[in-house]
Amino acid sequence: MLSPARGGPGWGLLGVAAFSFTVPFTRVAVGTMSPLFIGCGRAVIAALLAAGALAATRQRLPRGVQWLRLAVVAAGVVVGFPVLTSFALTSASASHSAVVIALLPAATAVIAVLRGRERPPVRFWVTAAAGAGAAVGFAVLQGGGFGGLHWSDLLLLGAVLAAGVGYAEGGLLARELGAWQTISWALVLSAPVMAALAATSAAQHPPAGGVAEWAAFAYLGVVSMFLGFFAWYRGLAIGPMAHVSQIQLVQPVLSICWAVLLLREAITWPTVLGGLAVIACAGLAVRTRLTRA
Repeated sequence: MLSPARGGPGWGLLGVAAFSFTVPFTRVAVGTMSPLFIGCGRAVIAALLAAGALAATRQRLPRGVQWLRLAVVAAGVVVGFPVLTSFALTSASASHSAVVIALLPAATAVIAVLRGRERPPVRFWVTAAAGAGAAVGFAVLQGGGFGGLHWSDLLLLGAVLAAGVGYAEGGLLARELGAWQTISWALVLSAPVMAALAATSAAQHPPAGGVAEWAAFAYLGVVSMFLGFFAWYRGLAIGPMAHVSQIQLVQPVLSICWAVLLLREAITWPTVLGGLAVIACAGLAVRTRLTRA
């Protein structure tokens, strides 16, 4: 078992490993399917699993303001991030998307500090900023640069903000409801809307694809949208959230590695060195001491 002191980063790393396949698998799926169907359909799959898990274990219903907080989580990680990234990846490459998504740890850290009353020392912010800069620089080298601001970049920035809010609020709520219970209730809460949107998209643009596309879609629904949050929210709940969020600096490194294997993108020595720099910054940020307000 992971001790509380080490459990937060450990569980967080497990969640990040699960999430690291999201960008390349979304890129695979949008090759033949509507981005709206992918963004909403994956939530429907996860909601069915969540409803079954909640019913089988007879979880108590959330109370009062917890429903509002679950709506915030759902808006961020069930609706916002999946839908916005799906549309962005219709034109942006997996490597280019990692450039923007690499800013997610910094966004989560800022929101966690504001929402969770955590007080990281200056050294934390220095290492977090260095990690964000290393992650962006690494992804730029691999992806060939921004090449100007496009609509897909704006969608990805919106996805980063949505996910940062959803991660921070979900991490706090997981301390009350439990890690897997939090994402499960958020999925169930958003299921009617997501099912309606997925059905509308399927009627207008019937989904099609081969084994690879459907396998990627299944992973997005089962792991990226459901099982990965078990570990991620548990890590954030153990906390400190600002520290655990920096584990996600490793995600663009892993995502581009999977893109190399799955999408045949080239990898160079600068990529290897950049990846090591990102991981080192993440480790320094996690080890920095933190006090609470």
